[in-house]
Amino acid sequence: MAEGLRERKKRETKRRISDIATGLFLEHGFVTVTVADVAEAADVSVNTVYNYFPAKEDLFLDRMEGVTLRLSRMIRGRDKGESAAHAVLREMREQIGAVSPAYGLMDGFDAFMNVIEHAPTLKARLFYLQQEVHDAVVATLREETGAAEDDPLPLLVGGQIAWIENTAVGYITREMTAGRKATAVSRETLVLLDEIEDLLSEKVLGYAVRD
Repeated sequence: MAEGLRERKKRETKRRISDIATGLFLEHGFVTVTVADVAEAADVSVNTVYNYFPAKEDLFLDRMEGVTLRLSRMIRGRDKGESAAHAVLREMREQIGAVSPAYGLMDGFDAFMNVIEHAPTLKARLFYLQQEVHDAVVATLREETGAAEDDPLPLLVGGQIAWIENTAVGYITREMTAGRKATAVSRETLVLLDEIEDLLSEKVLGYAVRD
């Protein structure tokens, strides 16, 4: 269905508010800038900001929603004969090898992470998002395999799959915030993914193979 004019205007307004807020946070810090400051800069009311963003943290992390379900999409999109873990490793290699901004391989990522580093509520939100990623992976594995609720394998394998991404993202974040070049960090992360794969058991690597 084509996007209507009303929906398009709402999406554009939300994006504009988010962009303005991010610019303010990068310049002045998350703690210092208030929602009222964002509203004034965006020429909207405070209530309008809250209509689009229930919490101040959502203004800075509003594009993280796709990250929560990223691994689940990779698992559901696995090829015939491919396991869940191999699908995740394959897609991560493709995106990281392409120096994708989706994994923080971009100019300015250090400034983005610096804002988070100095904002306890943003750091707490990121930890919460990591748990959401894990829970989504586990739920997806149960759906894809038909595993019973008391079957521990989706929980155990899901934890390992979430660990793959979390470890790679942690490495990229550390290196990018140290001022490294994205292309170099990309190459090193691909090596890291190979090492991670070597550590995984055959039970994890062979789980949820698509018929």
